[in-house]
Amino acid sequence: MTPGLIKSYKAEAAVEGYRIVKYGAADFQVVKGAAVGDNLIGIASSLDAAIGDMVDVVKAGPAEVRCGAAVTRGDKLTTDANGKAVLAAPGAGVNNNIIAIADASGVLDDIIPCTIVQGRIQG
Repeated sequence: MTPGLIKSYKAEAAVEGYRIVKYGAADFQVVKGAAVGDNLIGIASSLDAAIGDMVDVVKAGPAEVRCGAAVTRGDKLTTDANGKAVLAAPGAGVNNNIIAIADASGVLDDIIPCTIVQGRIQG
């Protein structure tokens, strides 16, 4: 798969490959996404990064992501508590930030292709 726009950031905490990330506490640093309300910025490349390592983050275009639960192609994806992709399914009046749309179906810990599409949906 040819990745889209990639930007390197410093890992403020350990970031495993194929995980959804958000900005850390300092400029140009990232941590794994942990909640549907996080301002998600992209998906880490395939390589794991320890604290202080550089992380390549796909910010636009095609990417690959690790699933945190079953998803179906076409689903809008957000993060679980571990930076894994799950279906964005907000309750009434609740917002979920989304990072991508699934291009294939998958189950827990599958790595699937997706297309980065940042946004927010409300239930």
